[in-house]
Amino acid sequence: MKTQGKRALRLRLGVAAAAAVASGTIGGWAYARAGGSAGDVARDLAVGWAYAAAGIVAWWRRPANRTGVLMAAEGITWFLGNLQGTGVPALFAAGAWWEGLNAAVLLHLVVSFPDGRLTTVPTRRLVFFGYGLVAVGGLLRALTFDPAVATGTTYLDCRDCGPNPLLVPGATYLFDYVDGAFRAVGFVVSMVMVALIVRRWQRASVARRRALLPAWIAIAIATSFLVWDLVLYLLPTLSGPAQEAFYLLSDLTQTAVPIAFLAGLLRMQLQRAEVSGLVIEVGADPDPGRLREALARVLGDPTLRLALWHEEQDAYLDSDGRTVRAAGAGCTRVDSSRGTALALLRHDPALAEDPELLEAVAASLRLALENVWLRNRAKEVTSRIVRAADTERKRLERDLHDGAQARLVFALMALRRVDKGLADHPDDSLRRSVAEVERSLKLALEELRGIAHGIHPAVLTREGLGPALMALAEQAELPVVVAAEPRRYDPVVESTAYFTVCEALSNAAKHARAKAVSVSARYRDGRLVIETVDDGIGGADTARGTGLLGLADRLAAVDGVLHVHSPVGGGTRIRAELPCG
Repeated sequence: MKTQGKRALRLRLGVAAAAAVASGTIGGWAYARAGGSAGDVARDLAVGWAYAAAGIVAWWRRPANRTGVLMAAEGITWFLGNLQGTGVPALFAAGAWWEGLNAAVLLHLVVSFPDGRLTTVPTRRLVFFGYGLVAVGGLLRALTFDPAVATGTTYLDCRDCGPNPLLVPGATYLFDYVDGAFRAVGFVVSMVMVALIVRRWQRASVARRRALLPAWIAIAIATSFLVWDLVLYLLPTLSGPAQEAFYLLSDLTQTAVPIAFLAGLLRMQLQRAEVSGLVIEVGADPDPGRLREALARVLGDPTLRLALWHEEQDAYLDSDGRTVRAAGAGCTRVDSSRGTALALLRHDPALAEDPELLEAVAASLRLALENVWLRNRAKEVTSRIVRAADTERKRLERDLHDGAQARLVFALMALRRVDKGLADHPDDSLRRSVAEVERSLKLALEELRGIAHGIHPAVLTREGLGPALMALAEQAELPVVVAAEPRRYDPVVESTAYFTVCEALSNAAKHARAKAVSVSARYRDGRLVIETVDDGIGGADTARGTGLLGLADRLAAVDGVLHVHSPVGGGTRIRAELPCG
């Protein structure tokens, strides 16, 4: 179905392009035949084909919008008046009758912009009257028009044009009255059009005014053209260079009209293109206020309200905690990919006329919010894993201390009692065996204590991070200076900070060939800041090796961050920040 629709659209666009080329070619030839200079013909072709080209582009980019069709129709009908210069009676009659059709199409285009639809009764009546004026008034004018008599009526030099097969014999004297009335009514219609657009502008919101700006420019241009045409009609003696200047300005300003309309439509395209960078701009964890500002800028609606769905309240709440109802005009609901409620946009109802833009914004908002949801879910899961692992380490340390370690101590005490009982025993080899077993038990006890301490030091649980770091410094292979504030933190935070220092000291001793290390632990603005600095060879990189990379992952699991500054030959500074409330 989509392929057939594209083929049909391409066919329509091809027909419109062919009609514009044919109309312009015949119209340009007829204009030149009727006395138009090369410059006149070139300017006339530029205006008509500018409308046609802009319309075809707009039609192709936004086929559901009728603006492109109307712009293409304006370009095709632009040359109808030129047919009076062909010398073919039937074509002359068509040109004389429908000379003003392009003005009626332009009226339709202006009052229906930006979506090409007539949404109010006054605009529908005005457009209908405009087409009726051309059909009826143009016919009456053609019935009384003798080109050999009314030589200065049109922009064409039509002394040799015609004959006019529609001319009613004896009605030529009525032409001036009919022509004057036709032009006067057309001017009144134009003024009504201006009044309607001004009224729309006054009542429009900021977003709607931005959409109507090209139409406003086009109105100013078209009105200027009508004023110039009226001046030429009221001052028939005005000719020569002045008249040429009027026609030149008319053509130049008319060329700007399709450009203005196309710019308006392309601006909407650029708005949709700007949406693609919305997720990147607001970041991985967007603040609702920042997100609302970005959406308001993209949509051009400073009154935009963004409300997020809260399951507990069963309602959409904005950044101030106020409930926003999902009803009425100017309401766009954004659901997750699972079909559950995510957010609600309250915007200017005029934005509903660009559904593609709203759909793009909704998709970007959905992606941003679901990214946040997934990130929070991953963080929650990782945090639970870290806490579970920390709890398990504490349990293992406690089991080793209260179980295997206690049994080894008890066995060592029992062995010492046996050794005392064998003090007078004559077998030296037996006493040496007991002494060897005692040494093995002491070594096993020391290793077990080291393992228990590496799993989770008991001093960290009993006394906190500061004393645990002091104990760690005493056992280190190189001199370590510790400066820690006497403060307790969440057990997971203390455990993460402790093992961060363990990894840093291990790297300093094994890889950095450092001679000394300083360690600091302080509370700053709701975060625990751990910093280790050594005087080693530097060159540490989180991208190489698993130590620092695993450390960064562990910190990220509790929403912490790791900073490593390690220039070659300049030592290594490792800074970890953990939120602790």
